[in-house]
Amino acid sequence: MTVFDDLIAANQKYARKFKGSNLNGRAARGLAVVTCMDSRIDPLGLLGLKAGDAKILRNAGARVTDDVQRTLILAVYLLGVERVLVMPHTDCRMSKSTDEELHRLISEEQGVDTRSLEFHTVPDQDATLRHDLLRIRTSPFLPRTLAVGGAIYNVHTGRLMPVDL
Repeated sequence: MTVFDDLIAANQKYARKFKGSNLNGRAARGLAVVTCMDSRIDPLGLLGLKAGDAKILRNAGARVTDDVQRTLILAVYLLGVERVLVMPHTDCRMSKSTDEELHRLISEEQGVDTRSLEFHTVPDQDATLRHDLLRIRTSPFLPRTLAVGGAIYNVHTGRLMPVDL
């Protein structure tokens, strides 16, 4: 027995009903969504999407990091993405601490020195979202025609609150 037995069993059940996929890996709706890794977020469901409609990029805080930019470049030029929605959420752990506080907490509680990492915490969610939208819009690697928008997802109501420049 392993700690993954429940997942393997669930996959076997899923695979028995799986009809195969006619999806080709492109974003059928031309959309990429940058959102948080928070397990309360169902990006496909809350946006009325299905598998194959969008590229979903997730990280702590829904931040537009260098890796997110790298992934967006590939998604735009190779996978049919024409618009990007950056979607952080309410009640996010990344908006409740600073990088320094997280480094100290992990060091004190776990004995791990994480000071060589940047956690990209979110001191002001609205300002951070606007900054990240601007980062995508001004990237020299992405086309000026790329539609870029932002919204904060409320994890308690299920509603999106649009935020833009």
